Amino acid sequence: MTASSDSPLQTIVIGHRNPDMDSICAAIGYAELKRLSGVPNVIPARAGGTNERIDFVLGKFGVEAPLFISDLNPRVRDVMGREIVSVTAQAPVCEAVRLIEQNRMRGLPVVDEEGRCLGLLSAFKALQHLFPGDNDAEGTRRVEASLAAIVSTFGGKALLGAPDTALRQYRLVVAAMAHETYCRRVGRFPAQEIVVIVGDREEIQLAAIRGGVCAVVVTGGLPVSQGVLAEAKERGVLLVSSPTDSATTVLLARGASRVEEKVDRDYLSFTPETLLDHAREAASASSQTLFPVLEGEHLVGVLTKSDLIKAIPRQLILVDHNELSQAVPGAEKVPIVEVLDHHRIGGFSTDTPILFWNNPVGSTSSIVTMCYRQAGIPVPKPVAGLLMAGLISDTLNLTSPTTTPADAEIMKELSSITGVDPAVLASEIFSVGSPLLTMTPEQAVRTDSKEYEEGGAKFVVAQIEELSFTHFYDRQEALIKALGEQQKAGGYLFAALLVTDINTQTSILLCCGEERFLNQIDYPALGANQWELAGVVSRKKQLLPYLLNCLSSMP
Repeated sequence: MTASSDSPLQTIVIGHRNPDMDSICAAIGYAELKRLSGVPNVIPARAGGTNERIDFVLGKFGVEAPLFISDLNPRVRDVMGREIVSVTAQAPVCEAVRLIEQNRMRGLPVVDEEGRCLGLLSAFKALQHLFPGDNDAEGTRRVEASLAAIVSTFGGKALLGAPDTALRQYRLVVAAMAHETYCRRVGRFPAQEIVVIVGDREEIQLAAIRGGVCAVVVTGGLPVSQGVLAEAKERGVLLVSSPTDSATTVLLARGASRVEEKVDRDYLSFTPETLLDHAREAASASSQTLFPVLEGEHLVGVLTKSDLIKAIPRQLILVDHNELSQAVPGAEKVPIVEVLDHHRIGGFSTDTPILFWNNPVGSTSSIVTMCYRQAGIPVPKPVAGLLMAGLISDTLNLTSPTTTPADAEIMKELSSITGVDPAVLASEIFSVGSPLLTMTPEQAVRTDSKEYEEGGAKFVVAQIEELSFTHFYDRQEALIKALGEQQKAGGYLFAALLVTDINTQTSILLCCGEERFLNQIDYPALGANQWELAGVVSRKKQLLPYLLNCLSSMP
C-alpha cells in the first residue's frame, strides 16, 4: 500500500495482527458501509495472512481478501513529491535557473538521459556561476559550451555562418571600449576562443573579425553594415545578431555553461521505503534543502524539509481490537479515528475525541451489522454472508458463552439477507482446513495469536478450533516446542495456545513460560505444559480473565 504527499486521504479499516475470521469480515463489512455512506478512498485491510477457512468464506461470497499491510510506520513515499522537476547534466545553467525560479525551488536534481540521479544543482551554485565574486573576474568571461548553445540563450540569429555545436571553452569579451584598449585586451587570449559582444561600433567589429575571433555578436538588434558582412564572410567569422543589449547578452551567454560543471555529487538521498523518522533525523543534520528519492540509481521523487512536517494522508479505523500491542506496527503513528470492538479495553488513548464503540457481543461482525442499522443502509448480500461467517466463527455458531441475544437476532437477519442456513455455513466453515493439519506448529501457535500486556508483563495467547482432538495428539509435542520458542524469542512471561473442540465444547491449554506463572494454573494437568479446560471455549470471556487472575496471584 502506498500514499504520496498529493494523494487524497486514505481511511484504512483494519483488524488485529494474526487476523481471524471475524477480524477480516468486520474490516470488509465496515469499509463497505463507509463507502456506501459517502466516505471516499476507504480501504479494507488486514495485518496478517488469511487461512483456508477465511479463503473459503471469501470465495463463497465472491469477495476479495483485504489489502495486506504489514507496517504503517510513515515512510518517505508518504510525503515525497512525485511530480519531479529536474535537469539533465547537459542542460544549460540558464535553463536550470528558469526552472528554479518558476517552481520556487532551492535546487534541482540532475539526471542522465535514463533518469539516473547524478547529483544536485543548488540555486546558490547556479547564481554564483552567473554572478561570480569580485575575486573571480576572469571567471565572468569563461564559458564552456557550444556556440550554438551560447547563441540560443539570448535568442540570437546568425547573420553569417552557422554556430558550431561542439563543446568548447570560450571567453566572452564585451567591447565597450576604445579601439586601442580593445586590441590590448583581446591580445592576451587565443583568438579562436574569443566571442566578442559589441554594439554598433563598426571599428571594433572589423578589428575583431580581422583578428580572427571565433564569433562577433552585435547586440540590441542593431544593423550591420555590408562592409562588416563582407569582411566576416571573407575571414570565416560567425556573425550573430542579439535582440538584447550588451549587458543582458553577456549575462545570458554565461548561462550557456552546462549544468554538469556545477553538480554536487556528494549528496544525501533516501529511498521511498526509508522510515520518515529516520529521514527527519538525517535531514535535520544536513545543510541540503532538497533530497532525491531513489530506487536504485533512478530518481522517483524528491523530498524537501517542508515535506517532512506534512501530515500523513492516512487515518485508521480499528476493528476487533483496541490494544496497540495487537495492532499493525506503526498504528500509533497514524491518527486513529474510530474503534469497533467487543474485547476488553486496554491502555488506549487518543489526542482528539473519536468514535469508540465497545460492545460485549459475540463478534465485531455483530457490531458492524448494528452500524448498518444505525445508518439506515441495507447490508449488501455478499457483506451479509461475510458478517454471518464472522459471527459464526467467533461464537462457534452461537454456542460460545460470549453469545448474546443480540447476536442471535443478528444471525437471523443476516441469514434472511443471504438465504443461507447458519448451521450449514457453520458446518462448511469448520470442516475446511484443520489448522493442525494445514499449518506447521510454528504457524499454528501464531496465526490467531494476540499479544497482551498487564502489570508490566507481556504474554501471548493463541486459539485454534477443531472438530475434534483427533489430530491434536500427534502434534502436541511439536506445538509445545513451538510455544516455548515463541515465548523465549518474544521475551514473554508465557505463551499459550487454546485448542478447542467445538463439538464437545472443551479445550486443551498448552502453555510455556516461567514456572512462577505456570504453577498458578489449577486446571487438571494432562502432562507437562498442558491442561484440560472443560467447558472453556472463549479466549476473550473465559480464558483471558482466568490467565489474568493467575497473573495477579503470581508471587
